[in-house]
Amino acid sequence: MAQKRVSYHTQHSYQMNERLKELQRELPSLCTDYFRAIAQTTSPLTRLAYAYDLRLFFQYLRLENVTFANSSTIMLTGDDIARVTARDIAGFQEYLQQYVRETDMQDDGTAFGDDSPPILIQNYELGIMRKLSCVRSFFDYLFKNEIIPANVATMITLPKRREKPILYLEPDEVVRLMDAVQSGEGLSPRQQQYLKTTQRRDIAILMMFLGTGIRVSELVGLDIDDLDFTQNAFMVTRKGGNQTILYYPDAVQRALKSYLQEREQVTTLPGHEYALFLSLQRRRITARAVENLVKKYAQIAAPLKKRISPHKLRSTFGTNLYQETGDIYLVSDALGHSDVNTTKRHYAAMKDSRRREAAQRIPLPELKQTQKDE
Repeated sequence: MAQKRVSYHTQHSYQMNERLKELQRELPSLCTDYFRAIAQTTSPLTRLAYAYDLRLFFQYLRLENVTFANSSTIMLTGDDIARVTARDIAGFQEYLQQYVRETDMQDDGTAFGDDSPPILIQNYELGIMRKLSCVRSFFDYLFKNEIIPANVATMITLPKRREKPILYLEPDEVVRLMDAVQSGEGLSPRQQQYLKTTQRRDIAILMMFLGTGIRVSELVGLDIDDLDFTQNAFMVTRKGGNQTILYYPDAVQRALKSYLQEREQVTTLPGHEYALFLSLQRRRITARAVENLVKKYAQIAAPLKKRISPHKLRSTFGTNLYQETGDIYLVSDALGHSDVNTTKRHYAAMKDSRRREAAQRIPLPELKQTQKDE
């Protein structure tokens, strides 16, 4: 009897849940109850991120608050957590701006005594907001279940998120991006050697980002049989596990077919037979590898834009689609946004383009030359 095929997303969720179980052994038992309570409304990846955030919060209490200095994190009870004050959480917000990574610390908070310096972690508005939101959610659970008498976390104001202009590639930069992967110009000799093996794959990956706006997590999860060349479409599993069909232009189809001619000749490692995009190790490519791939070519195409990532290529697709259609709801659907207000942020990039265009269209009189000009 043939073994039932397990999808990449099912395997990935299983791995996240297993890692969450490991982390829960380092946390108070109340955290296990909390994760169980939010399991139906959050993804495994979200719960895993919350576990890391709560571990960091308890690390802060142990290192910065004398009340918890001699406490064991896993032994903390509801009565212990009830002693946390709003001032403690405000201190955590400040602590998040810069701290030593926990794996570089001993139990007493000092760095391990080797020659390598401890790694400092910095958080900005978005990272601080997420970690504080986790703490607030945890305290809200404890308060609603009458484990603590008051929810002091609600007294802390989350930092205001600054709206930044969306970073995306201009049309000439997109041309240079694809020229870089096709010619290898600008790559180091070692990178050019790798390009001989990965060129078709890299072209297909970049074209998928630019032609469909797919997320990197969605791209690495694609299987060969998710593609339908008769419809120029593919099945994608979105955030939350929902599946939908995305369509791609003919240029993307050509890139995929070219890559698949090469892909079919590869004997993969067991368990990776169906993966669409492979690493050099003949296994499903990872999100980190794709991020490094994009960064490598983007540094050549747009050297002044230091933070070009798969997400920025997704923004390039969203901006281009909006410029072509003017339909914000179509863009929202194509990008898989649950809230159209998220998509409207792409409009900021569109406004910049129109402002530049408008500046050239303002009618002004020609000035006569003065004697000084002559």
